[in-house]
Formats: sequence, structure tokens, C-alpha cells
Amino acid sequence: MARCPNIMPANDQRLDTGRRLTGTVRQVTHPHGQTGRLPRTAIPHHYALEICPDLEHGTFTGTVTIDAEVVEASEVVILNAADLTVLSAIAVTGGVGDDFTVLLDAEAEQVVLSGLSLSVGPIQLVLSFAGVLNDQLRGFYRSTLVLDGEECSIATTQFQSTDARRAFPCFDEPDLKATFAISLVVDSGLLAISNGSEVSRTAIGNGTDRVVFADTIPLSTYLVAFVVGPLHATEPVYVDGVPVRIIHSPGKADQTAFALEVAAHSLRWLANWYDIAVPGAKVDLVALPDFAFGAMENLGCITFREVLLLVDPQTADQRELESVAAVLSHELAHLWFGDLVTMRWWNGIWLNEAFATFMEMKAVETFRPDWEVWAGFTAARAAAMDIDALAASRPIEYPVITPADAESMFDLLTYEKGAAVVRMLEQFLGEEVFQEGVRRYLTTNLYGNTDNGDLWTALEETSGQPVGDLMENWIFRSGFPIIEAVSSTNGSSWTFSQQPFRYLTPDDAKTSIWQVPIRVRTAGGEQRALLGADPITLRFDEPLLSMNAGATGFYRSIGLDEVEPSVLTHVERAAALDDQWAITLADLAAPNSFITFARTFTDRPGGESDLAVWQAILRSLSTIDLVAPERHQQTVEDATGLLAEIVARLGWNPKTGEDDRTRQLRGSVLVAAALYGDDVEVIAEAQRRWANPDPASDPAVTAAVVSIVASFGNGAIRDECRRRADEATTAQEEQRHLRALALFPGNAEVSVLLEELHSGKIRTQDAPFLFRSALAHPTARAIVWRSVTERWDELTGRLPSNSIPRMLEGVRALVTTVTPDVDTFLDAHPVPQGTLMVAQHRERRLVNQRLRQRLLVE
Repeated sequence: MARCPNIMPANDQRLDTGRRLTGTVRQVTHPHGQTGRLPRTAIPHHYALEICPDLEHGTFTGTVTIDAEVVEASEVVILNAADLTVLSAIAVTGGVGDDFTVLLDAEAEQVVLSGLSLSVGPIQLVLSFAGVLNDQLRGFYRSTLVLDGEECSIATTQFQSTDARRAFPCFDEPDLKATFAISLVVDSGLLAISNGSEVSRTAIGNGTDRVVFADTIPLSTYLVAFVVGPLHATEPVYVDGVPVRIIHSPGKADQTAFALEVAAHSLRWLANWYDIAVPGAKVDLVALPDFAFGAMENLGCITFREVLLLVDPQTADQRELESVAAVLSHELAHLWFGDLVTMRWWNGIWLNEAFATFMEMKAVETFRPDWEVWAGFTAARAAAMDIDALAASRPIEYPVITPADAESMFDLLTYEKGAAVVRMLEQFLGEEVFQEGVRRYLTTNLYGNTDNGDLWTALEETSGQPVGDLMENWIFRSGFPIIEAVSSTNGSSWTFSQQPFRYLTPDDAKTSIWQVPIRVRTAGGEQRALLGADPITLRFDEPLLSMNAGATGFYRSIGLDEVEPSVLTHVERAAALDDQWAITLADLAAPNSFITFARTFTDRPGGESDLAVWQAILRSLSTIDLVAPERHQQTVEDATGLLAEIVARLGWNPKTGEDDRTRQLRGSVLVAAALYGDDVEVIAEAQRRWANPDPASDPAVTAAVVSIVASFGNGAIRDECRRRADEATTAQEEQRHLRALALFPGNAEVSVLLEELHSGKIRTQDAPFLFRSALAHPTARAIVWRSVTERWDELTGRLPSNSIPRMLEGVRALVTTVTPDVDTFLDAHPVPQGTLMVAQHRERRLVNQRLRQRLLVE
């Protein structure tokens, strides 16, 4: 492997007038009391960054030249840096002063240039540094792939929220935007990409090239990216003159066509919807073997988990294809809402992520109308409401002080609740008015930073509605209401009122009131109203059918004594089932009443054939079996009654002309019939298909077979499942078999999985989710919990930090006594980057324990 040359500053131009000062480096702790936000004495406007990664030894060196403006006379300049060694520092300034000291504060993740004498005006800082390509999947880190039987390395980045500082010294806060001129010194045989287009690639000797990239538009540091490795790039597809490529591991070019098709569609659609051209000069979509998140919207260099970018449409099912389309469209939506216009501080990240989630749905809706993505969104909405019904929930926006606070913002409340609230607002204002307001917001704030008040102002100007007042409690208070409707004696009018909805109601729960834009539907059409603290009465000429038309409101509803499924849309049917299950969890209805309610949907003439509706039913059935396995025989009876007709009707093979959602439904109900209904015929057929794989089988059925066979499998089948995961040719096939490893019923198979997880035989991006699934194992939960707790320090030191609170979601299933006690252990082992999320898991466990007690006495 080539060695890095002595790197000179990437931009060695000096200020024409000024004094060149050299710093002396030493370690300190909080020398100026700066443990939080950076002071605004110096504002950066341009970085010239050169990085040289050494993939063989897992290290890197670099130099950054920062052009900034001193806006307030000062003796110090404070930047961020973490896990870096600062080798030297130079300050070029028009002021006077002695040579300064470079103080490294590891705890505060800061570099303090002290002993300067700075007057208002320009300053240029030049710092050389070195670091390690870490294995934590953050900052500048190392990913791996196997080529021709040998492990090869990739050097790649993940900077959101506060990890650019782990790759180079910088002003690592989102409102300190600057342009970036990036160059990479790499081995001649490696591909190098960054945010800007490649300007030149020049051999500089010893098998090494310097790759120079075009300057970026003003960016926050968390959006900077660079990737170096033995990767390939597709030929570009041009979207209104902007080249779009997929960067992938060798041998996977045949899995790029679908993503390129989605990208071309969504970029054109989004540019038209926003009425702003695609930001940046190019769009590279990079598939990485190791990635802690789903994807990251770095301008011009968007990074993904392979499973969310590379896919073969012939072998992937509808859920897997929609995941690729949705995540890809989400990241592309960020090019405008996040990259071009960025939140001012991390408390506002919800607006970036919620809006991108909302826009991904709209883009995919136009790409594949037959997928009916808003129907599918009812599951995401239900998941967010499930969290938001807890006392441990949080407002969509809340104060962010530390990096751990920022990391904890990336959850269901930011994405799914945020998107649901945005959609509720859009439907209330009207789609065209809403779109006009968003366009005004973007054009007013191009290249700048904003908070949610800027968006509300733009929407108020276009709609004439008091958007800020309407949204206040939705954003700054946790929870949501349940809307109750009471009919007059003759049924001609209905009175609507609200109260907060909680599973475990605290004493002060009734203090929260929202401005609720309700949409109700009668046989004669829709009616809209704004419900506040006081009840409102609406008069109807026709019977009231739905209290949440289109299920666009972020609220539960109660009051319609009889629900007639045939008069509801499929989205409304799914929402009605979700509402019934929620009031069951809140102890407002008996558990057995939910099964009775669900049967009114499944037993009606023609049966129930919609995927979203069945997903709502199966989520509830799964929870019942999870928390009370002792009553599995009753669950079998309930599941058989619910599923017999749909399983018989759909069978195993798709019909001619069948749509993707029906194919996906087939896979879902087959798995449910086996797992919850103990359907011996379904289990036997799945085992037969596993032993004799048919390449022509429908992908949804193929995926169902893996889950069913694993759930009833032995050691030999487990070995075969692992082999199929290892030899999979697509990421989707690999993930199906990998996730199935947590389903095998025997303790011996669970022990093998735990050994693989602890020894690193399963990638750290996947391990937390297998732990999470194993914690919900039907019989071995206590074994898995003991394994996690006994090796806690090792796991939390090795796995990506953002994955630890997600792994702990599995404690919700620990509804019986386990050792160590869940609450005692988690009290003694806090997770700073997921304090609220862990508290939510613990409270949700209490909800499950109460449900278990109620189920066992019925």
C-alpha cells in the first residue's frame, strides 16, 4: 500500500497582510469553561481540507485551512475536535500577539487556540492533525468487504450529528455554514468521492494520487462526506443536467437499476414540487457494507446501508422495494429541506426529518401509486402514537445541549410523529396552499439556517391561518388527544371534545389541550373543524361514518358505538383497528373485545383483503402472544378464526394480475397462520419449500418461508440458514436469513447466536437488532438478557452508540421476573444518548405487564 506524503495545507494561500503565529499543543480540561456551544467570536466561511487515509494501518492524517471572520475582539478561538491529535497549528491574522497555545480538551471535544490578540477582521487558521479510522461507524471510520476471498477496507464518514470533529478540527455546529474545498490523497487504485464533483486526479508518486473536488455550496459540517475504497461507480443518469451515479461494491452493478430509476423520478418530482433546481453539481448514492443509520443526506455524496439502495426487483418483495424507494426519496428530499436550508440548532432537527419523511411519502406515491404508501403509513403513525401515549414521551422539539441530546433526537417522534403532524397540517390548509408556503420558506432562506417559526410564518402568509398558534402544542408538548363524540338524541348533531390519551395516566394528564384540526366524514361528504379546549357541536344531514377522515389526524377517537367496515376506506379501517387496540392497552376495553372487534372486519361478506388493515390486526395478535405465551392455545383459536378464510383464499401462489400489496399480504398472513395459529399445513408446506427452493417463487412467499421454517427449526436448519445468509447474493436475501437467526426455538440455537453476536461474527450494524429480536424470544428471553447484561461494557464499547437504545427496545418483552432486574440494571447503567428512549421502553414494558395480567385472568 502507498504511504501518505507530508501533507501541505490544502490551500496554502496566506492573507496578504498579517502575522503568522505558531501554536504549542497541550492537553487541558475546560480551560475556558466551554463545555457546550461554541462562542461566536469567529465565524468560518471557507474550509480547505486535505485528508490522507491509510487503509492498511487504519489511520489518517490531514490539514485544514479555515478562513474565518473575527466578529468580536478576543484572545481565544474555540473549535471542535474529538479523537484527533493536533500536530501543529498556525494562525494568520492582521492583529498582533505572541505565539499562542493550542489547548486540547477531550471531554469538551474542543480545541482552544489561546493567547491570541484578535481584532475584528479576517483570520486564517491552519491545523494539521492525525486520527484513527475507528470501528464505531461514526466520524471517519473503517468499513470492510471481501473481494476474492480477502478482506478489504473502505474509509468512509458519518458526521451527523456532531462527529465531523472526529475527522478534522472544525466549527461543528449546524448554523456555522461554510463552503468546503476538499482533496483526498489516496492509493491510485482506489475510488475517491466527496460532496463536490471531481476536478482533477493527479499522480504524486509512490502509487498515490491527489483527488481534488469542486467547492461546495455553504454547508453545515455534519453534511460533509468523503469515501475512499475499492468501489465501482455506475455510468451516470442525468436528471435535468445533474449526473446521478450509484457507488457500489464490485460485482453488484446488476442491483443498481431500481435505485437509479427511483432517484431519477424523485429528483425530478421534488425539483418540480419545490420549484428549485436540484442543489449541487452531482448526486452520488453510495452503498456501504457497514453503516449505523439507514442513510445520510450528505450533499452530493449520500450514503446508505446496502440493503436500502442495492436491490434486485425480481427477488425482492414489495416491502423491501418500498423501503429502498422510501429511504432514497427521503434522502433526496433533504437536498432542499436540510442541505440547502438547514435548521439553526439540533432542537430543530425534527423539521428536517419530519418534512423529509412526509416528502418521501409524496414522492413514492407518485412513483408507484399502486403501493398506496399513505395506507402503509398508518403502521408508522401507529408506532409513533404508541410511544407518544407514554408519560415518558417527549415533545417533538425540546432543548438540546450536549451531543448525546442531539443523538437522542433521531427517533419515531422526530420522524413519524413529525411527519404525521405535517400531513395533518397540509390536509387542514389544503395541499396547494401548503406547497406555496413551503416554496416561500425555501426561497426566502436559501443557503441559510432557520427554525420552525420561519416555516410557520411562510405558511401563515400564504394561508391566512394562525399556523404558529395551531402548531404550538403539537410541537412543544408531548402526547396527543383522544377525541370523543356524543350524539344528540335524534342523531342530527354530534358534540366533540378532547382529552389527553395515555396508557398509564399520570395525575396531571388532563392539563394538555391541542388545537385539533378534525376531519369527519358522513355519507354526504367531509366536514372540517378546529377543536380547542371547549367542546364543539357539528350538525350533519347524513349519518357520521368516520371521526378521522382519511386517518390524517394525529389523534385517537371514540364514540361511534358501531363501526360498519364496509363504509370506511381501507385507511380508515386500519386506523379504527389501531384505535381499538390503543384503548385496549389503556385498559379502557377488555383484551378479548379486540378480537371480537377485529372479527367484524374479517368476517364481513367478501372478507378483508387490505394489507394495512391486516397489519393492524396482526400487530395486536403478535403482542398478545408475546406478553402471554402461557395462553398460546387461546391465541391459536383466535388466530385461526381470524386467518382461516384469508389464508385459504390467497393460498401460496399469486394470481394473474395480482398487485404487489396483495402479494405482500399473502406472505404476512402465512407467517401469522404458522406462528400464532400453529397451522400444521402451512408449516409443512413452508418446510417443503425450504428444502426445495424454487427460484420462481414469489419473493413475499420466499421471505415468509424463511421466517416460518426458522421459527420451528432445529440445529441443522439453523446451520443452513446461516450458510444462506453468508452466501446471499443480495442484501435483502442476506437480511432475511440473518434476522431469522433470532427466531429458532431451541436454547442451543440461541446460544450459538449469542456467541456469534459477542464474538463479532455478525457486523456491528446488524448485531443490536438481533439482540433486540432475541430479547423477545418465546422461551429464552431471560438467557438473552443475562448475556446482554453480563457483557454490557463490552457491547456498549463496541456497538454503534446510536444502536444501544434501539437494542434495548427488547426489554419490553421481559414481562416476567428476570435476573438482573430490568429497572435495577438500567438505573445502574444509564444510556446518555438514549435516556428518553430507554425510559419509554421501560414504561412500555409496564404496559405489557399490565396487559399480560389482564389476559391471564380472562
